[in-house]
Amino acid sequence: MKNIGVIGAGYSGLVAACYLAKDGYNVTVYEKNSSIGGRSRKFEHEGFVFDMGPSWYWMPDVFEKFFSDFGKSVCQYYELIRLDPSYRVVFGENDYVDMPADIEGLYELFESIEKGSSVKLKKFLSDAEFKYNVGMNSLVHKPSKSLMEFATPEVMKGMFKLKLFQSFSKYVRSYFKNPKLVKILEFPVLFLGAKPEQIPALYSLMNYADIQLGTWYPKKGMFSVIEGIEKLALELGVKIQVNANVQSIEVNENEVVGLKINDELKKHDAIVASADYHFVEQHLLPKSHRKYDEKYWESRVMAPSSLLFYLGINKKLTNLLHHNLYFDEDFEQHAIEIYDTPQWPSKPLFYVCAPSVTDDTVAPQGSENLFLLVPIAPGLEDNDETREKYFEIIMNRLEKITGQSIRDSIMYKRSYAVNDFISDYNAFKGNAYGLANTLKQTAVLKPSIHNPKLKNLFYTGQLTVPGPGVPPSIISGKVVAGEVIKYLK
Repeated sequence: MKNIGVIGAGYSGLVAACYLAKDGYNVTVYEKNSSIGGRSRKFEHEGFVFDMGPSWYWMPDVFEKFFSDFGKSVCQYYELIRLDPSYRVVFGENDYVDMPADIEGLYELFESIEKGSSVKLKKFLSDAEFKYNVGMNSLVHKPSKSLMEFATPEVMKGMFKLKLFQSFSKYVRSYFKNPKLVKILEFPVLFLGAKPEQIPALYSLMNYADIQLGTWYPKKGMFSVIEGIEKLALELGVKIQVNANVQSIEVNENEVVGLKINDELKKHDAIVASADYHFVEQHLLPKSHRKYDEKYWESRVMAPSSLLFYLGINKKLTNLLHHNLYFDEDFEQHAIEIYDTPQWPSKPLFYVCAPSVTDDTVAPQGSENLFLLVPIAPGLEDNDETREKYFEIIMNRLEKITGQSIRDSIMYKRSYAVNDFISDYNAFKGNAYGLANTLKQTAVLKPSIHNPKLKNLFYTGQLTVPGPGVPPSIISGKVVAGEVIKYLK
């Protein structure tokens, strides 16, 4: 039986391991940290359960399709709750919009903000649905080794409707004029890691995912999804080793022979690297066997990093939903300070997740679990003084907007930023989301899923196809497993 090693136990690594084990291979996953999950790890403190990374559960069809490939269903591994309202967008004091899960309620909301916009929203969502179906069925499941992969009748026929060469920003404004509606519709592409002016209009498919497919929450937190995939992997015979730090990838001519882990050589017939692509290539491989040089990586447009705060509050709070987006400062200025002139933002936008509003298992009774996120440029100088400065900035605004004191009720506080992403995940420049999904970094223009200098080394995860985010990482794991299987057969 062929032996396959997988570097990293995040979404893409665990998913790849499942598909490879299903096909009959002996698979071992090596994780450098003491727990699985990658950026989707969790930690606990005196009854508080904190998801460390992803907090949005979108595209439920991707998760369901993954489990169905193994004759299973999501409900066998975790329980889903659809959030209603989906989330709150705050524009200022006493000025916010709660996004209803019901589509008719959403039409009414749009119409109340901009007359005639409900009719336009129906057309916008119809086009977004077309893009979603083509994108999810004909684009994202390709290994992107050649442009010819995308020359399918469905793609060629719908090329004009896909709007690949129009910016998302212009596309949205061709439908809607009200700044609030524009911000609401531009919000989902923040997950793609670039300004709306640099994202292809193709990605209005994210609006379809948001509005039509809904915002969900897995009971007990996002880590329950990781636990579900881990359980499936173990059922399939996958072996998972934590505290297994890969020191180097050992090669012989044009072939990987194994991994050096904790000073011991582990031999494998193929390797799937789901750890940070840049780190794997630039630090684990000899220079002679790298596909890209450091100049290439420096020229890449990275998605943002994040400044995160995990807070345990010893009372219940008001005026918060599960998901809350604070757009009470200038969106454009914050984007410029992430992408154009990288610096700590002068007036940051931020996001607050309060899962304890939905789920009483993630905080002690009568308490609140808060996750605060400020998007920042990758590679910034990161220190405790700066973190504390921004904590005070966002807490001042949060307390003012929600009309309550919060800081005097904090019983637990932990911060996480650039230095931690580098330390825990070897993340290039401390990025949180991978590569930005700009047109010049789409499909075949992303770092390759395969290293041509080493026939049995493959890459998966957010720095290769299809891109950043949890659903794309799941798809990436499936795609790379298919490529490994083709090679071994």
